[in-house]
Amino acid sequence: MRPMRMHHVGVVLPTVEQAERLIQLFGLKVDYRGYVKSYHADLIFTQYGPNESPIEFIIPHEGVLTKFNNGKGGIAHIAFEVEDVEAASRELEEQGLEMLEKAPVEGTSDIIVNFLRPRYSEGILFELVQTVGPIDRSGGDPARE
Repeated sequence: MRPMRMHHVGVVLPTVEQAERLIQLFGLKVDYRGYVKSYHADLIFTQYGPNESPIEFIIPHEGVLTKFNNGKGGIAHIAFEVEDVEAASRELEEQGLEMLEKAPVEGTSDIIVNFLRPRYSEGILFELVQTVGPIDRSGGDPARE
């Protein structure tokens, strides 16, 4: 597999208010907000800057992510950017590894994703991210309207 660029770090938090407090505490700027239907979660992506990759704050409303770290949240995953998430997933599967999803799922409107099961990566969840469209920075959430 060719070297990958880190896309973001995903952090699960129980509430939007907690995410906003961390954004303020560390002087981060919000790039955009979104909703992921597959995981029933709001997201807040911080801006990419000259010295850092974005942080994705994930605020789940239901499902397994609400129980992450006994409901307290925490660092959920590290995401790598790939040109073709299906091809990258196949390459890992050809090595005998398993992906979390049978096929890539829609993240926000601009990306599709899949995850390497953590039992193959020292207990760390790694996400593969493919950009498929422009980021919707309008502030609206068409997926929830």
